[in-house]
Amino acid sequence: MKAVNTTIYQAIIAIGALLLPVIYGLMLRPLLFDQAPLPLELVFLSASILAMVQLFYLGFRWHDIQYAVSEKISKAIPTLLLLFAIGLLVGSWIISGTIPMLVVYGLKLIEPDYIFIFAFVVPIFFSLCTGTSWGSIATIGLVIITVANVINADLAIVTGAIVGGAYFGDKLSPLSDTTNIAAIAVEIDVYEHIQSMFYSTLPAAVLAAIAFIILGFIYPPQMDSNEAAIVESTVSIIERLFHFNVLLLLPPLVIFYGSFKRMSPLPVLIFSTLIACCLSLFLQDYSFDNIIQTLYKGFNVNMAQGSDISMLPESIASLFNRGGLYALSEPIIITLLVFIYVGIIEQIQAMPTLINRLFSGIKKTSTLIASSLVASGITNAMTSSQYANSFIVGEAFAKKYDEFGVPRKVLSRSLEDTGTMIESLIPWSTTAVFVYVTLGVSVFDYWHWQLLSLINITLAFVFAYTGFCCFQSQDKNK
Repeated sequence: MKAVNTTIYQAIIAIGALLLPVIYGLMLRPLLFDQAPLPLELVFLSASILAMVQLFYLGFRWHDIQYAVSEKISKAIPTLLLLFAIGLLVGSWIISGTIPMLVVYGLKLIEPDYIFIFAFVVPIFFSLCTGTSWGSIATIGLVIITVANVINADLAIVTGAIVGGAYFGDKLSPLSDTTNIAAIAVEIDVYEHIQSMFYSTLPAAVLAAIAFIILGFIYPPQMDSNEAAIVESTVSIIERLFHFNVLLLLPPLVIFYGSFKRMSPLPVLIFSTLIACCLSLFLQDYSFDNIIQTLYKGFNVNMAQGSDISMLPESIASLFNRGGLYALSEPIIITLLVFIYVGIIEQIQAMPTLINRLFSGIKKTSTLIASSLVASGITNAMTSSQYANSFIVGEAFAKKYDEFGVPRKVLSRSLEDTGTMIESLIPWSTTAVFVYVTLGVSVFDYWHWQLLSLINITLAFVFAYTGFCCFQSQDKNK
């Protein structure tokens, strides 16, 4: 493989290969030219082609580039398999009646004025127990957004709350892959990393929770007597389309048990899907062919028998009509293209070169911590990968933190305070695409209601410049 001494200009060109399509396709077209934004697939495809042209110019052979891309994609396979598994899981939980039952209970138990705080708190517990933000969004998040749709709540605020809650639990769960990767990248214990994150993430969650309680009274669901009657009718129809039984809680319990035992997530998701399919056969009125079709292309309410189907509100029918092997094909394709681009620019170590050059002249502790926050946010925004972010930024800043006497647990926290927390706010990130495909709400609508990330990122910079919770004095001589 060709060795190259990458210059700062070569690194900037490699990064610019993505910036140019992003600026033109996602910013200038909709904002200046009044045109539809470019699909993210074309944005990353264009970036990959431009970066590849640069490598050819620098003397790289096609064999070297192809090998690097293959190596990078191989690391994405577990993520891609999880996306396929989540699609299967969602479809099976719907046809089994698990999600419809949770929706009905939610409609009966949730006080509309508190829908926002409910949407924030429930995903926190779910993702803390499972260690996955995406899994929480696709399952319990889907239940909550369905309930919100029925009671006519503001879906943008609800989505912001769901995503924030899912990311809080994921960030502080010892079962989370990104949490463990951040600790591994800077060579500290995962529980030391989690303890450090409490200082920024817990206050952010408390402030966000207070805000969501207040928002429930500022933007209450606009329900009149007619809409209340529609809610009652919707509950009645769903109860006639599915047979509810306590056994329908088994699929979620399988997920919780697997997470508690720290089992690999993929087989746990598949096993939960199989349990749900068996429950559908024994408890519901759907045929084996219906289950096969649900796993293949997703559930469709037209599979149900009877005239009640036509009375189900279109908004609810569209939320039930989902799942299956191809449900998350868009984020899967985008994830593949992201890893292709990242694999290409890694050939010349573009991101590490740029980070090391930009932040090499740091003289103050506050500037060091703030710089690592900025670098982490930029790296995750450019790569859509917390894995890449943790190792690139962690490696670039670890020795600097040691020189300044700042504990590495502050660095690991910084990797997540901006890196993990910025994911759902970046329009071209795989997370934003996943949220849109799963919940049907665009990042442009919910980003300013994703209060947890916005507050967490702000607190991280406040701590950096005040020295609060940076542990420097107590650990300086260790």
